[in-house]
Amino acid sequence: MIEEVNEKILQDRDALADHYKGIINLLGEDPNREGLIKTPQRVAKAMQFLTKGYTEDPEAVLRSAMFQEEDYKQMVSVVNIDFYSLCEHHMLPFFGKAHIAYIPNHYITGLSKLPRVVDIFARRLQIQERMTMQIKDCIQDTLNPLGVMVVIEAQHMCMQMRGVQKQNSQTTTADFTGVFQQAKTREEFMNYIRNHK
Repeated sequence: MIEEVNEKILQDRDALADHYKGIINLLGEDPNREGLIKTPQRVAKAMQFLTKGYTEDPEAVLRSAMFQEEDYKQMVSVVNIDFYSLCEHHMLPFFGKAHIAYIPNHYITGLSKLPRVVDIFARRLQIQERMTMQIKDCIQDTLNPLGVMVVIEAQHMCMQMRGVQKQNSQTTTADFTGVFQQAKTREEFMNYIRNHK
């Protein structure tokens, strides 16, 4: 089974590399010159890594370290989670920090699992708004907490390298469920984020 998966990965990589070789040629470069000979394979391998979130199950990651904890009803937060993603409109990077908080309702998960969930959704062709909702929905659906809040702050290369070329722009998105619909609870988490930058 593992051998079959590895064989498929290598076949897909070769197919991607062929396409990148054609792209290099269409851009007016010689894909056979010394500095570019291995570039198609390198780019193909990089793209497989940057989009490996399609082959991973974020809910399974949370369930792999899910513990029953009936007494704890206070906020659990992990902030300043670095991530890198590719915008689906231009396939240029966007990157920044994700902040997650939830209030348990019988179950907690290992703290390292929250950054893993961020990485799984980030390593797909994405838009920031959808990624924010996907992370929130995954935690809500898997742990069934009293509430979840996700805030993402990111810089988008499609705005900085091309288009409007605004190098210092930052985009913030937020989504929340349950008790985070109360302004006081949301503000508590936002203050925590501000104090830990």
